[in-house]
Amino acid sequence: MENQTERGQKWLEELLALMGVQTNVISEGLEKILTDTESCWLGIDSTNLTEQEIQLLIGEKGKNIDAIQYLANIILNIGREPDNQGSYTIELNGYRIKRYQELVTIADNAVEQVRNTGQEAEIPNLSSAERRQIHSLLTDSTDLATESRGQEPNRRLVVRLR
Repeated sequence: MENQTERGQKWLEELLALMGVQTNVISEGLEKILTDTESCWLGIDSTNLTEQEIQLLIGEKGKNIDAIQYLANIILNIGREPDNQGSYTIELNGYRIKRYQELVTIADNAVEQVRNTGQEAEIPNLSSAERRQIHSLLTDSTDLATESRGQEPNRRLVVRLR
């Protein structure tokens, strides 16, 4: 029986082939975001991809790579018992790492604003995965709370004092 990583690699390689993108999927040697160590990381090998192909796969504001990741997490868990379901993170050309660093800066700015003014700070234009990352980043904060408000596509993350 194949493990989570093997299933993910096989599925992602098939999807990429159907998209006309001839490349490999790697899982070894990926720099993982510390708050997401439970996730199985699958990297799209960019060695033989053109800049145009990389940009197409990532998409505007990461929408395409987020969609691929969403599909992986839904499709690869269909019919699996909750204890046997896995989480997948799709990486390409360092996008997830760079975006995570941007999210840390956004979260730090919101925290500083809330602590300085006492007023809540709204962070718009985040994907659901990005909102979860910021919730996770601030979860240990004893003086702050986070929540999501609104409906997609106008859902936003709010940071406030407890």
